[in-house]
Amino acid sequence: MVEPLLSVNGLVCGYDSFLLRDVGFEVRVGEMIGIIGPNGSGKTTLLRAIGGILKPKRGIVSFRGEDIQTIGLKEFARNVAMVMQDAPVPGMTVEEYVMLGRIPHYEKFQFLETREDYLQVDRALQLTGTLELRQKAMGEMSGGQRQLVLLARAIAQQPQLLLLDEPTTFLDITHQVRVLGQIRRLNRESGVTVVMVLHDLNLAAEYCDRLLLASDGRIHKDGPPAEVLTYQIIEEVYDTIVVVGQSPVSQKPYIFVVTE
Repeated sequence: MVEPLLSVNGLVCGYDSFLLRDVGFEVRVGEMIGIIGPNGSGKTTLLRAIGGILKPKRGIVSFRGEDIQTIGLKEFARNVAMVMQDAPVPGMTVEEYVMLGRIPHYEKFQFLETREDYLQVDRALQLTGTLELRQKAMGEMSGGQRQLVLLARAIAQQPQLLLLDEPTTFLDITHQVRVLGQIRRLNRESGVTVVMVLHDLNLAAEYCDRLLLASDGRIHKDGPPAEVLTYQIIEEVYDTIVVVGQSPVSQKPYIFVVTE
């Protein structure tokens, strides 16, 4: 049996006011997984635990069979890239910012960028369609451009696993589709495994192979979109009346909210 890329076993993690409890699941190489759930259900807390930002109170998060708490920071960063919603915007150009993604690959006593570093930055900018922005200041970009540049920095790390916290928040529909399309392209063409928190259930159904539905600090349901996004499950977890149909294009589930 093939070893999972990531495994979470008996995870208890969080803060004094909120804890994830007894969370367990596995992520296989090449999957594109969405973490969904109501506000306050533990989605971002879970992502932070997977990314090693939050230390478990109990349980283990393992990457390729090794507890992530025992993996060196540099080695972990060579394999796992994380883009958080509250990522700061530094005073530098796009190219300088994306180059920061190469730091985990620097050799000992390396102070200057190599040809390989520039090649990977160019590749990341090309993949995200931001090559023309390379000399633009980070603080001068729109929200959609900024999300693509954050993604470019993560791609420059050349990760095996990409963790994303609500990458489409505050974006219009054009940029939502562009950002998620680039993520799916990276997943399909480069084999990067993706785990991302998504707020929009229809986008999650359209782009993800598998969904983890969080509720009250636990995984309420784990499976393909058609199994997770039923009207019974959505009404139970979100306490909202919905009708679940089917996209005429992709045949994926599509949720319609029933207004009062």
